[in-house]
Amino acid sequence: MAAATKMVKEGLLNYSDDDDTEENFSEDGDWGDWEAGVEEDDDGSESDFLCLFCDSHYVSCDSLFEHCRLSHGFDFHGVRKELKLDFYASFKLINYVRSQVAENKAVDVKDVNFPWDDEKYLKPFWQEDSLLYSFADDDEEEEGLDREGLMEDLQRLGDLSIDDDAIGESSVSSNKDVTLISNCSDLKRSCEDGLVVVNGKDEEARVCDGRLAGRNIRKVNENYFGSYSSFGIHKEMISDKVRTEAYRDALLKNPSLLFGSVVMDVGCGTGILSLFAAQAGASRVIAVEASEKMAKVATKIAKDNKVFNDSEHNGVLEVAHSMIEELDKSIQIQPQSVDVLVSEWMGYSLLYESMLSSVIYARDRWLKPGGAILPDTATMFVAGFGKGATSLPFWEDVYGFDMSSIGKEVLEDTARIPVVDVIEARDLVTGPALLKAFDLATMKPDEVDFTATATLEPIESETEARLCHGVVLWFDTGFTNRFCKENPTVLSTSPYTPPTHWAQTVLTFQEPISVAPATVLSGDDRRGAIGTEESPASSIHLQIHQYNGRLVRNKTWSYHAKRVLSTLISLPLIP
Repeated sequence: MAAATKMVKEGLLNYSDDDDTEENFSEDGDWGDWEAGVEEDDDGSESDFLCLFCDSHYVSCDSLFEHCRLSHGFDFHGVRKELKLDFYASFKLINYVRSQVAENKAVDVKDVNFPWDDEKYLKPFWQEDSLLYSFADDDEEEEGLDREGLMEDLQRLGDLSIDDDAIGESSVSSNKDVTLISNCSDLKRSCEDGLVVVNGKDEEARVCDGRLAGRNIRKVNENYFGSYSSFGIHKEMISDKVRTEAYRDALLKNPSLLFGSVVMDVGCGTGILSLFAAQAGASRVIAVEASEKMAKVATKIAKDNKVFNDSEHNGVLEVAHSMIEELDKSIQIQPQSVDVLVSEWMGYSLLYESMLSSVIYARDRWLKPGGAILPDTATMFVAGFGKGATSLPFWEDVYGFDMSSIGKEVLEDTARIPVVDVIEARDLVTGPALLKAFDLATMKPDEVDFTATATLEPIESETEARLCHGVVLWFDTGFTNRFCKENPTVLSTSPYTPPTHWAQTVLTFQEPISVAPATVLSGDDRRGAIGTEESPASSIHLQIHQYNGRLVRNKTWSYHAKRVLSTLISLPLIP
């Protein structure tokens, strides 16, 4: 995909009357006439990036940040790595620095509360700040700062200033309904594209709790370099009955699989899945957790529940504070010695913020040949949604007042970036279509890069055309009878089932597409462009592509006979 700058400026879809939808994609990142690369202005020149501290302009983020380091003593990449700042926090840091430079007042940052860790800094201080959507492109690992160097950098920020009112008065996006979150599941991978989660709790406004956004966002604790872990996040996940009960049933209701087996839990968190495995009669449970804080928490919980195994406790559960790739440095374990591998690795729209690469590594390194992996299948689906899934109905009648102008602006913003929200089945205007299926027992790591196509058909029961405002993605993971012979089960995040903390991932079109079942359409004559209310489409063809963490999109919609509308779109499914 083009960098997030392109996505924000041009939206997810562009149209033309080109009839050719079967564009060739190359490993150089090309797909048709689009290329993920340097943004160009209307005059053909490369867009530049404005320094955080002066009026210097640069053609790349790397050159800008190198200038900041050498000329202003501010090492953005160093601070970002040392504090484990994800895209979300780094986005706020950039806005914070710009606001301080603009106001030139001093603030005290000697305490442990970082002043940029405030939701108000999610609003761009400068509306045309392309740096906000490009700074994570082509990230590279760098040597961290020592504590003294880090504090010097923070003090330099403290010597700048901020006026809270200035942000509210500056030229920023007025959309308060969207919040950027980041992909930080793998700090070595480039965070090219953001994601948004709709804030608030108003069911009528079709929004979900913004707290769902924080599942994998690392937070800096009072010791600066502490854990990303938040107990609120773990409570959110454990309280997700669909999620937790699916895993519980798979582990407790399949005794032939679990009893007497060696179980490994990758990314154990609080250890809830490991506790289920111990309860099911496993002979050994290895709970692997990369966070030092959560490893200690899981250890304490295991001891409290009398299942911990060490010289003082005669249980079966052991907790390893380790990356899965370095596990044999932490505990005694032989390769291919695990009977059952379990992990809750899924992210938004399955692959966003996921731990799938770590699970595949654990499978290949530690699981016995023929051993069980839970879940063992994952399937992605897509469907089209109508007006009811947007915030338009809410804003059209606010206590009797027409505020639809806000709703239209919200739609414009959400068309630029994917949104995590709960979509109800009643708001779908097409049937679901299979997008991609993974066999977790056999898939290769590079299979997370894919090109998938789907055809969306309007719901047959409809008797008139409806507007499709975008597409929604969700996933199911299966604990199939391949391994769970007594009690196979499915964890679904579908709009047709109770909502989960994953919700669904929503892509809003720049312009809605009118669709109607073929049985409703009369003849092949076309009174207007296909997809308009005058000439509804009988189906929508989608092509979604992911390659090496980058996604590109074709710039065309192609119109075919018999009222079939085709388009190519792309999503930030960065694993």
